[in-house]
Amino acid sequence: MRNVKLVIEYDGSRYDGWATAKTGGHGKNGSVSEKIADVLKEMEQKPVDLIGAIRTEAGVHAYKQVASFKTESKKSALEIKRYLNRYLPRDIAVLEATDENERFHPAFNAKGFTFEYRITVGEVPSVFERKYNFYCFKNPDVDKMKKAAALFVGKHDFAGFSDNKRMKKSTVREITAFDIYKSGNEISFTVSGDDFWPNMVRIMIALLIEIGTGEKEATVISKIFETGDRTLAPEAIDSKGLFLTDVYYD
Repeated sequence: MRNVKLVIEYDGSRYDGWATAKTGGHGKNGSVSEKIADVLKEMEQKPVDLIGAIRTEAGVHAYKQVASFKTESKKSALEIKRYLNRYLPRDIAVLEATDENERFHPAFNAKGFTFEYRITVGEVPSVFERKYNFYCFKNPDVDKMKKAAALFVGKHDFAGFSDNKRMKKSTVREITAFDIYKSGNEISFTVSGDDFWPNMVRIMIALLIEIGTGEKEATVISKIFETGDRTLAPEAIDSKGLFLTDVYYD
C-alpha cells in the first residue's frame, strides 16, 4: 500500500473550508477535501480517506495545503497529479504528488504553519482586490499593530482567541513569528505557529486592527491570555483575506 502526499493550492471562496464541519456545511459546493476525495474515488473505484495537514475555515484560501492518502494504484505520482488536475474544478490545483513512507501523516508530522492575511486601505475599495483582501475603512497605525503583535509571540493559552466552545485538548499554542508589512494601500499580516485553533488567526487580526485604529489598547491581549475571556476580543474578521501559505516538516 502506497502513501501519496499531495501539495494543494485552492481558492476557498465557494467552499465550506478544507473539511466540512460536523455540524454541516453552509454552501452547496461542500468542502475542498470532499472535491478531491470524489475525484480520487473515481480513480480508485472505491472511497479514499484523504487526510489534511490543517483545517481551514469556509472561505479561507491556500497556497500550500498538504494532504495524503493510501492507494494501491499502479499510476505514478506524476500520473496521479495529472489525473487530479484534469478532473478537479479550476479553483483547486495539485501542485505536487510524491510517494512518502507509510508512517508519514500530514497533520501529526507537521511542525508548524504560516498564514497570511491581507487588508487594503484607501478612499475607494479596489474592485479587483475585493475577493481576496479585506477592505478597512480606517487606516490603522502599523507601528501600533506591530508592537501589539509582538505580544502574541511565544507560548500562550489561546482559549480566548477561538470560537470552538467544545475544545477538550490543551489550548496552549506557540506563535513563533508575527510580522506586519505595509506596501502602498495593502497591509499584510504573516503569522507562524505550531498549530492554530478555529478562527484563531482571524480573531487575532481583527483585534490588531482595533488596536491600530485606537478602539482598543494593546493591554487587552495579556488580559485575554490571563482570563480566556472570548468576549474581550472582536468577532473573527472576514475569511476572504486569509491564506495558508506554508506547512513545515522536518
